[in-house]
Amino acid sequence: MSATQPRAAAGRGVRTFLAQHRDYVPVMATAVLFALTLEAGNYRYLDFLAGQTIANLFVDNAFLLVIAVGMTFVILTGGIDLSVGAVAALSTMLCATLVERHGWPPALVIPLVLAAGALIGGAMGYAIHHFEVQPFIATLAGMFFARGLCYLISTNAIPIDDPVFTTLAQSHVTFPGGVFISWSVVIAVAVVAVAFLTLHYTRFGRAVYAVGGNAQSALLMGVPVGRTVIRAYTVSGLCSALGGVLFTLYTLSGYSLHLVGTELDAIAAVVIGGTILAGGSGYVLGSLLGVLVLGVIKTIITFEGTLSSWWTKIAVGTLLFAFVLLQRLMTSRRRA
Repeated sequence: MSATQPRAAAGRGVRTFLAQHRDYVPVMATAVLFALTLEAGNYRYLDFLAGQTIANLFVDNAFLLVIAVGMTFVILTGGIDLSVGAVAALSTMLCATLVERHGWPPALVIPLVLAAGALIGGAMGYAIHHFEVQPFIATLAGMFFARGLCYLISTNAIPIDDPVFTTLAQSHVTFPGGVFISWSVVIAVAVVAVAFLTLHYTRFGRAVYAVGGNAQSALLMGVPVGRTVIRAYTVSGLCSALGGVLFTLYTLSGYSLHLVGTELDAIAAVVIGGTILAGGSGYVLGSLLGVLVLGVIKTIITFEGTLSSWWTKIAVGTLLFAFVLLQRLMTSRRRA
């Protein structure tokens, strides 16, 4: 037996494995990318893989993770939601103004803010299904509506001194070794777990994949397409509002210009995480990896110290382009 035969057999084994697990290839690519970026940071910077540095990836991006979870539901149906950043900013403004200026208790304000986000998301889903408005247009209108409400409430930043908010913001969950995370991280991880169970073990989750795969076929199979679309956008609105509450805890303020462009970060995280833009294929755990990849890139630029933050956009744009090409390659082979 020649030396090249084992290598050829190994190559065939890899190709067979990838062919049998084609749906997981984007997520595996994201996991490999995440590991490589971590290793690159560890090679260049001292203590890059310290426990607290890894924990800070979750602390700094908990709000984005929750928003990306909601975006995953929408993209899986074949839609898009451009309003998530504005709805999250509106949540920060509602929390700040109701608690600080009107003296409402946080126990009432937070459920009210979550309900408002879900209502806005549900209204956009209703318009998309019943009036056949393009998701891009309907959610663009939602974005302007929510951002306009922010400016209507106040054009200035509103700091929050409420004891409940400050306690929640400053409390930590400490692990052995002194590594700590905020309660926002606990909430974000819980949201990911609930979304994973919903998408993979409930009738609604199966309907989301069916609608994104082929809405007409799903309708013929008896899947409630309209109700599924409306509920997916409602989930996105709810997650956006919750992401806004977590960002309020992160900054202890409400401001109209908070989270500008977050909708693009969320879409990038979901696509880099392996969810196909056309819908019907993807995993919420991939979105988690996508958010972490963005977080590692920001951390590397922070550690470097001399690079402009705009390099984050350049790196994310390059990755997004590469993953869209990968998706295109996969979908073309699937059709063939």
